[in-house]
Amino acid sequence: MAILREHGYHIERGGTQSFGQKPDLFGLDGLHLEVKRSECARIWDWMKQSEEDSKRFQDGVPTVIFRRSRSPWMVCMKLSDWLTIFQAAETGEKRK
Repeated sequence: MAILREHGYHIERGGTQSFGQKPDLFGLDGLHLEVKRSECARIWDWMKQSEEDSKRFQDGVPTVIFRRSRSPWMVCMKLSDWLTIFQAAETGEKRK
């Protein structure tokens, strides 16, 4: 994703249409990234997929990045996960 690269993150794509064989994106340590582009958000289905895949890949917090055409990218994750990340950032702690 260009926006992540523009902010200095080295991101790699798992491949288009990987059908769950690889994460959608790699490169943000501690996050399992599910990326969706759709005119109709199905956030509950997408989060379920991210949660299941994050368990299988054991690569981090289930996170969905999504957008519709001509709209900004949005991020969805459980509030408890977001609070853990936010609190660690506030204190300067490295996440486990």
